[in-house]
Order: sequence, then structure tokens, then C-alpha cells
Amino acid sequence: METLDNNPKERPYSIATICKGYFLTRDAFYKYKKRYVKRIKIENQVLEIVHKRRRTLPREGARKLMRSLKTDFKKHNIKIGRDQLLRVLRDNNLLIRRKKYSSRTTNSHHRFYKYNNSIKDVEIVRCNQVWAADITYIRTIKGFCYLALLTDMYSRKIVGYDLSDSLELTGCVRALKKAIYHNKGLKNLTHHSDRGIQYCSNVYTNELKRKKIAISMTEENHCYENALAERVNGILKDEFYLDQTFASVEDAKRATKNAIKLYNSKRLHLSLDYKTPNNVHQNAA
Repeated sequence: METLDNNPKERPYSIATICKGYFLTRDAFYKYKKRYVKRIKIENQVLEIVHKRRRTLPREGARKLMRSLKTDFKKHNIKIGRDQLLRVLRDNNLLIRRKKYSSRTTNSHHRFYKYNNSIKDVEIVRCNQVWAADITYIRTIKGFCYLALLTDMYSRKIVGYDLSDSLELTGCVRALKKAIYHNKGLKNLTHHSDRGIQYCSNVYTNELKRKKIAISMTEENHCYENALAERVNGILKDEFYLDQTFASVEDAKRATKNAIKLYNSKRLHLSLDYKTPNNVHQNAA
């Protein structure tokens, strides 16, 4: 019935014959058709709004779309639930499929001192209480770049980052110095990371000690003990296209800067009650 053409000459049977075959009255048929046309119109409006949002956040999932587009739906008098939105996205191949990544950027077999995990049972209740540090890789056609990140565990804001074309220590140090520079008046801050050589090195730990920042490190299952940092890595690749292969380091740096800006200012977090990291960090400062 949904495929019936509006041109009577192109129909093999009359509406009366079709209704008789389905044991329907003509009135029921036209009511159904009216509902169908209305539904298609609404779905097209929904798709237009979703496409507009995804120009900024191309891999934003359905739950966050429901929240971020609430005002847009209301403005267009669209009443749509989560299940209906999921169906519309599914029918139009717009559901986001998550990828799995496996890359080793941690070398914990070294001579430097390894610190204990001091945040294992700590409740995170404020900004700049704990920063989680990690390194992830970014592909270019000439090889890998390495993105050093520092994320505030309370607000989920990326407070410092640096992208370099090697796994040497300098990238991590630059990311740390940027984070400290942009967050004045730090008190009782703990730096949490894996046991990689970059974070255990004397240069890096001395920088932390000089700024009176406590040091915490993973002990056994580093992926689970530094889960927030791992999660942020995945978000940047899944949702902001940092999983692609860039033509050059310069292109990778531009894409990374834009991705982190959007992550901090636009991406809603379920754990933050659908607020952005910038919003939580600024209001809690």
C-alpha cells in the first residue's frame, strides 16, 4: 500500500479493488495514506536536522543526538522518541558503528622508577584533581605520529596535548607544559599515567615534582587502570576522524587541533549529564 502511485492511470487496480483485497474500507485506506505521508514528511525533516548536526559532529550517536537536537525538534514541532529516531537512522544507514583499535605505544620495560597507583580508590569530585595522561598514534602516509594527551578526569576536558612524529619524550613534556600554562593556580593535583618510559623518565617526573604535582601510575592492567585516557583516544578516532591516514604531519596537526576543539566545546557526555567538557570545567573552576 505504501508504494501506490498517486496517478490512477499507472495503477493496475482501482482503490476499491485493492481495499476489497485487503478487507479495508476506502475511508481506512485514505486515513492510513494520510498518516503515511505525514510520517514521511516528519522523517525527512528529522534527517535534514541530523545531517546538519553531523556536519559538525559526524559520528555523534543516537542518544546524544536526542539530547543535542531537542531544541531543533521542538522548534519544528517534531515529537520523536529514541526508538523512533534509532529506526530512522537505521533505515537510512546513519547508525554509527564503533571500531576497535590495537596499537602499542607503551614500553614499560625500562630502568626508571615506577610509581604506585594512588588514585585507585579516590573519588573524583573537582576539576584539576586528577589528570589522566596517555599517548595514541595518528597515521600519515609517511608513517605514524604520536598524540600525547592530558585529560581532566572530572570534566573530561583535554587540558593539554601535543602531536609529534616520534615517541620521544619531548611531545609529552610539551603537552604537560601546555596543560599547566592554561590552568593556573593548581593545588593538590595528581598526574596519572601508564608506566611508559616517557612518563617514568627523570625529565618528566622532575617537571611534575617541580610543579608539586603528585604522581600516580598503573600497576597491572594498564588499560583498565587508565580507562578514561583510553576512552578519550577512542572518541577522537571514532567520532572526529582521527583514524584516517593523513597526507602529512601538518594535515594531522590541523585535524587534531580541530577535533580537540570540537570535543571540548561541542561533544555532549553522558557522564556529565549531557554537558560539554568546557561547560563543566568552566563552571567548576
